[in-house]
Amino acid sequence: MALCALMLLATIAEVFSLGMVLPFLGVLTAPDRIFAYLSAQGVINWLGLTQPMQLLLPLTVLFTLAAVLAGVTRVALLWAQTRLGNSIGVDLGAEAFRRTLYQPYAVHLMRNSSELITSQTTKITTIVYFVIIPALTLVSSVLIGVAIILLLIWVEPTLTLATTLGLGVLYATLIQSTKKWLMENGERVAAGQSRLTRVVQEGLGGIREVLLDGLQETYLRNYQQVDSRTRRAHANITIVGGMPRPVIEALAVVSIGILAYTVAGRPNGVETALPVLGALALAAQRLLPLVQQGYFAWTSILGSRTSLGDVLRLLEQPMPDVDALRTTVPLKLEHAFEIVDVQHRYIPEGPTILRGINLKINRGDRVGFIGTTGSGKSTLLDIVMGLLTPESGYLRIDGVPVNELNRRSWQLCIAHVPQTVYLTDSSVAENIAFGVAPAEIDLERVRAAARQAQIADSIESWQNGYDTIVGERGTRLSGGQRQRIGIARALYKNADVIVFDEATSALDNETEQAVMEAINSLGLDITILIVAHRLTTLRGCDLVVELENGAIAKVGTHREMIEVAD
Repeated sequence: MALCALMLLATIAEVFSLGMVLPFLGVLTAPDRIFAYLSAQGVINWLGLTQPMQLLLPLTVLFTLAAVLAGVTRVALLWAQTRLGNSIGVDLGAEAFRRTLYQPYAVHLMRNSSELITSQTTKITTIVYFVIIPALTLVSSVLIGVAIILLLIWVEPTLTLATTLGLGVLYATLIQSTKKWLMENGERVAAGQSRLTRVVQEGLGGIREVLLDGLQETYLRNYQQVDSRTRRAHANITIVGGMPRPVIEALAVVSIGILAYTVAGRPNGVETALPVLGALALAAQRLLPLVQQGYFAWTSILGSRTSLGDVLRLLEQPMPDVDALRTTVPLKLEHAFEIVDVQHRYIPEGPTILRGINLKINRGDRVGFIGTTGSGKSTLLDIVMGLLTPESGYLRIDGVPVNELNRRSWQLCIAHVPQTVYLTDSSVAENIAFGVAPAEIDLERVRAAARQAQIADSIESWQNGYDTIVGERGTRLSGGQRQRIGIARALYKNADVIVFDEATSALDNETEQAVMEAINSLGLDITILIVAHRLTTLRGCDLVVELENGAIAKVGTHREMIEVAD
């Protein structure tokens, strides 16, 4: 409402400032004629004026004030439109990111992260500056432009109508002839932005291989090619948006010249024409940028249509029951959890990953999972962690089936240590208390978790201790140190169940042994699930489960599994 009121005020200010041109120029060229107007007598008598030239000062003041008011309202309108556009962008970005974060794990597995990142960052910015703000500008330009045209019709109807008709035909022709081309270039821009993000992600994410294989020029060439095509498409949109302005400016000058020539031959032509010409010239100076702004806004919106569609798709993502996901009440494991008749495929037409899985795991058990790549080990643990919903069958905690309403409560009791622990470029303490605001981190709890993970001595020997910055993805730490911080993170969570998904497979034998000692030393009240490729890794487990082609092939103690293998 405030913006609408400001648009209306700006329109009134523009019309008032233009309306003041006629009496101001009239008093400069023919003060007697202005002094004699019947409509001016009330103001003249009120001011106590007796001579025509006495009108000059008040009209000069009014003309100046009108110009200042118009300028101030234009600046205020620009400020309000930009602030509102950016505020809308903040809300759009937050809502899109919120809906993305709340999507099920299965959805994330099927997505391309570079496209999501581009939509979440670059494309939302594009929407703000090339759709939202231009749309607000278009509305204000139309409103002010119509008011100015109505004023010009009152001053010089024939020329104004002819010029308006000509401008309308010109812009309508341009819009119709360039619409398809603008949309095609908009699609190239949107696709190019996603490809650029992917090239940068691949180049920096695989920097070891890039440096080792000397692929710098390959990635640089790919980046330049994509960037060049994207910027060329963006430039095409900008050129089309600005193309009419020189033609329109020339047309306006010609129109004013024709009018000047026409009225100059009339009696008292110069005196009569000068105020009108001045008003038309000033009106053209105000109107033409508005018309061009409106057209440029239209081309920006049309050229950003594909990006707008990508952002809208993020905003249309279904939302789960957020209240259930925000619960802080854990579904504590008191006795055992069971996997009952679980079968799973990632997509309906895809292969069956798990088939007929039945397994009971008691609280405090150490259970190892072994099997060849693709046997379904990680998928099974994703179902245990509530990240995936099985196609059929279910997970049961102390006899209570896990469903949409209590899944988050169960996940509050679970921690996960993957093969590659994700570490942020922040302190050791912040990485152990992952996701906790720095001011809310419990340092005593961090130290206790580090001691349990058998990394406290190393951390406390460093110069900055728990404030040591680990580098992006933990590049300043060894593999064993990263895994131990991952274990400490799981312990900081006070989880009932800790899942180690091939957490030691990338380590050398000595480091793996040290990390496994840290795992085996954890409290007996913690249920531990370990995925591994080697039986030797699972020597501390109470039970070992071997998966084969998505089904349980064998179950036994570590010794029994070794005997069978021998």
